[in-house]
Amino acid sequence: MLAEFREFINRGSFIDLAVGFVMGVAVTGVVNALVERVIMPLIGLLFGEPNFDNVLTFGETVDGVPVGSVGAVITALVTLLFVALALFFIVKAYNRMQRDEPGEPEPEAEPEDVILLREILEELKARRAG
Repeated sequence: MLAEFREFINRGSFIDLAVGFVMGVAVTGVVNALVERVIMPLIGLLFGEPNFDNVLTFGETVDGVPVGSVGAVITALVTLLFVALALFFIVKAYNRMQRDEPGEPEPEAEPEDVILLREILEELKARRAG
């Protein structure tokens, strides 16, 4: 069982997954800060409050927060929209960087005469061996 575990850990996909998870956590902090500290305050400037939590409320209040609030759902949906938008721009910029990065040039196709000569050489080697 220990050997199987070691094989599992040594697979590249496990390490890639771990790195992706850690980077996802880091990006989450950046995106949340962007939405909560930049975008939602801009909404507050437009609508008078930084969120919609007090819109369409019903029921009793607990510690000043309404128990039933359609506005809280609207705030969550707006936050989701802006988080998705921020991630879209991050992924788009990343893809552009990947595309612009000079990679290894693709190998040129071998000319037909070289391929034909290689086939002849292999045929001659096969006849000698056989």
